[in-house]
Amino acid sequence: MKNFNLLWNYMNNNKIKYLLSIIATGLAVAFSLTIPLILQVVIDYILVGKEVEGNIFVERLFGFLGGSSYLIDNLWICGILIILITVVQGVFLYYKGKLSAEASEDVAKNLREKLYDHIQHLDYAYHKNADTGDLIQRSTSDVETIRRFLSVQMVEVGRAIFMVGISLYVMLNLNVQLTMIAMVTTPFIFIFSFIYFKIIQKSFKISDESEAELSTVIQENLNGVRVVKAFGREKFEIEKFKEKNLQYKKKTYKVIMNLAYYWSISDFMTITQIALVVVASIYYTNLGVITLGTAVVFINYIFRIIWPIKQLGRILADLGKALVSSERIQEILDEEREEEKSGEIKPEIKGSIEFKNVSFEYPDDETHKVLKNVSFNVDKGETVAIVGKTGSGKSSLVHLLPRLYDIKKGEIVIDGHNINTIEKKWLRKNVGIVLQEPFLYSTTIQKNISFQNENNPKDIYEAARIASVHHVVKEFDQGYDTLIGEKGVTLSGGQKQRIAIARTIINNYPILIFDDSLSAVDTETDIAIRKALRERKKDVTTFIISHRISSIYDADKIIVLEKGQIKEMGKHDDLINKEGIYKRIYDIQNVKEYEIEVEGREKNGI
Repeated sequence: MKNFNLLWNYMNNNKIKYLLSIIATGLAVAFSLTIPLILQVVIDYILVGKEVEGNIFVERLFGFLGGSSYLIDNLWICGILIILITVVQGVFLYYKGKLSAEASEDVAKNLREKLYDHIQHLDYAYHKNADTGDLIQRSTSDVETIRRFLSVQMVEVGRAIFMVGISLYVMLNLNVQLTMIAMVTTPFIFIFSFIYFKIIQKSFKISDESEAELSTVIQENLNGVRVVKAFGREKFEIEKFKEKNLQYKKKTYKVIMNLAYYWSISDFMTITQIALVVVASIYYTNLGVITLGTAVVFINYIFRIIWPIKQLGRILADLGKALVSSERIQEILDEEREEEKSGEIKPEIKGSIEFKNVSFEYPDDETHKVLKNVSFNVDKGETVAIVGKTGSGKSSLVHLLPRLYDIKKGEIVIDGHNINTIEKKWLRKNVGIVLQEPFLYSTTIQKNISFQNENNPKDIYEAARIASVHHVVKEFDQGYDTLIGEKGVTLSGGQKQRIAIARTIINNYPILIFDDSLSAVDTETDIAIRKALRERKKDVTTFIISHRISSIYDADKIIVLEKGQIKEMGKHDDLINKEGIYKRIYDIQNVKEYEIEVEGREKNGI
């Protein structure tokens, strides 16, 4: 019942259109069913000369047109009447298709927009663990399944109800016994269709999930095709795709086989029903129980109502698919959005930060503490370097500042305000972060740099100059209008990182975070970028995560993390003069590289 409510809610503002479409369908059905009744009169009253009984509609209509004697002399009126009825029926069918198409397309459009908007507002933790291929499949294939059902089968339900209801009413008025014979197999078809509905719903869910897995493999492989090429893993990836494709084929084949079983068995039932009506009609006509015209009506009606009854299985199958799709879509919509809370503030942020006994664990693994009782102060304009082994909690620590994750134990204070009281959007407008793996859009370099705001070219060039990428861009044939391809595929790793840095610093954040985002640039470029940043704005509080001592040498404060705890903290000169983790890292790194760093600093006047 819950899934039915979901489908009903998706129709939102289009319910009136669906209602009008169903009404148009009912009127089209009603007009189409009058044609056999007219033929009954033509056969019985005009051609054979027998009185028509039980056909109240035709008796009144023909009386209005001048009576039977007039019609005998003007048989062409029946032909004109059939043509007019067919034209009117066609008009109603047109509006039925138009209204249902408009409504279903609007539902699909609104659903896609709602999904996309919701996905955009899900928190960072959700996207970190989300399966991109599955999200794409739910946002496209599942939405299309719902659209198809609402466009076609939703209205077909109304058509079936009108067709069976009106036909039964007329048939019962003509002959009750023959009507019972005509409907004898109908209960069995309904029961069989319901059983089929239960089976196909389960089968489709399995098939749909298999399709999502296949989409994930395709998406991952296309994104990582350069890695595949570099490692010569084409054969492995092809085999992996074949395996998922085979699984999808088998599961979808099972759905198709279930459909084949239904159609073959339901065809047998419906053909049996038609045969019973034809035989019974001939028998009753020979006995004189019914007229030849009445027999024609029954045979005509059974052919008309047999299709919607037979179609019931397809309607239920598509309903099952739509319900599964709506459930999968609703799973996303039920995820809690990252909404702003009432009472959150927008204070002026200058860059003074204090960590007070901060402990943190990821929402999906609350047994493992990533940070343990971390405490330190950062004054406005200071540069803080964070070093440590992989998994020591470096990135987790800085990800707390823009509230990509919320802390529950301890407190982070920015300029006297607990960050949990600061509006997230406001906080992220003041805390810029350059991630270790920069993501660039498949557009021009200029649009990538001015991603957050529409900046003038002068600001873009200045940001690129500070990021030491301006001279590189100017060498491209199209300059800043150069298309960089999906995820910046046409650029080197260092170029991508520098454009990502330019995209961040153009916004003049009072707090800047470099999450190991200088790892792909050479030492000299690293020095030049940090020098340009200091010259540009001296009061920016900066966090630098790096494994390279040369990148953090002159930081105001160096924090050494191990297993989520601060083991050492101080300036470079102090830390290398005492035994500890930092000194070991310093000693391990190439002395010659350090000498190059010092030479580069002297050259750049640092």
